[in-house]
Amino acid sequence: MPDTDLSNPGLPGLRLLQLISPNLPTGAFTYSQGLEWAVECGWIQNKTDTRHWLKSILDDSLKTLELPLLVRLFDAVNRNSHEEFQYWAQWLFASRETSELRNEEQQRARALLKVLKQLPDGEHWPQLDSWRPSLLRCQLAGYALAAHHWRIPLQDLLTGYTWSWLENTVAAAIKLVPLGQTEGQHLLYQFSAEINAAVEHAVALEDDAIGTSTPAQAIASSLHETQYSRLFRS
Repeated sequence: MPDTDLSNPGLPGLRLLQLISPNLPTGAFTYSQGLEWAVECGWIQNKTDTRHWLKSILDDSLKTLELPLLVRLFDAVNRNSHEEFQYWAQWLFASRETSELRNEEQQRARALLKVLKQLPDGEHWPQLDSWRPSLLRCQLAGYALAAHHWRIPLQDLLTGYTWSWLENTVAAAIKLVPLGQTEGQHLLYQFSAEINAAVEHAVALEDDAIGTSTPAQAIASSLHETQYSRLFRS
């Protein structure tokens, strides 16, 4: 049952901010998604290298895999189609190319489900129990369900999720490269101008065009699994 507090028209926007907040206890800040090894081996040494890395992930993963799948998960929950919801959740999990990325997907999914169930109205979300296997498969399933329940518009959800990814990755780069805080803000400023275009591309993408092509990230992630000294989780 969607959130029915229609007396507060600004509430969906606030719920979205809560959902994408770095303070949401899903552990997003504990992962670098291969960035730590890329810095360790010298692939990324400065702000320019970091910008190229971010651009690659945005163009070849976010707007071709995560965002279009979030569109389909959101549509499936809006139509109460558990079969399609399950299908696309599994698709996303199967697209993760390394053990580290798959573990992150499931760990963050589990943490998000725990948060949603413990919120004051969590007991009124029947899908949290009946769709539990799908919600434990990938974190975007939980995002889609929460957005439906809180009446968050799809466009806002996609924009917010992309901003959350960008902010988390830049925060990791500030620690690892390292970058100064001002350099990090420059990157956020530059890439925020590309978010709308990425969202529009994702919404228009056909099913047979969904996929990812980020071999550098896959290599970095797989090697990070055995990196001796590291700050981020594997």
